[in-house]
Amino acid sequence: MTMASFTKAAQQWATFCRSWYVIDATMQPPGKIASICSVHLQGKHKPIYHALSDCGDHVVVLNTKHIAFSGNKWEQKVYSSHTGYPGGFKQVTAAQLHLKDPTAIIKLAVYGMLPRNLLRRTMMQRLHIFPDDNIPEDIIKNITEELPQPRIVPKRLNEYTQEEKESFPRLWTMPEDYRIK
Repeated sequence: MTMASFTKAAQQWATFCRSWYVIDATMQPPGKIASICSVHLQGKHKPIYHALSDCGDHVVVLNTKHIAFSGNKWEQKVYSSHTGYPGGFKQVTAAQLHLKDPTAIIKLAVYGMLPRNLLRRTMMQRLHIFPDDNIPEDIIKNITEELPQPRIVPKRLNEYTQEEKESFPRLWTMPEDYRIK
């Protein structure tokens, strides 16, 4: 066995092996998280990607309990389903669905972004969703990389130091005459 063939085999193994990625969904819109997950589940981030091959990776999504919708989507976004029987049409708002199952919104968003073919169920089996930081040990030992969050999480006012608060620019100051005494 020559050295060249060994390195080729090692390169092929590294290219085709399934990696495990983790992404934190705290204060992130579900659509942004779902688009990142769907790219990695399909394997589109790899140079060997082909639509007919199953070369996607595992994706672990944390803190789905703390996702954030923009605007009034918690009440306006409606998820609908039908049982197949007459009168079996059900509609649930995003807030109701999130209270019932904190992982369901991310799961439905990722499912909708995957291609509609026979590989979709297989890709969904590689998606691991957790409502908080508690992950089983067998999954933690497999994680190789952390994906960056698509949006910057703003700091709360109590997380700033007093020096940072004082350095904020003042937009306007109230004259002494108008202050409440």
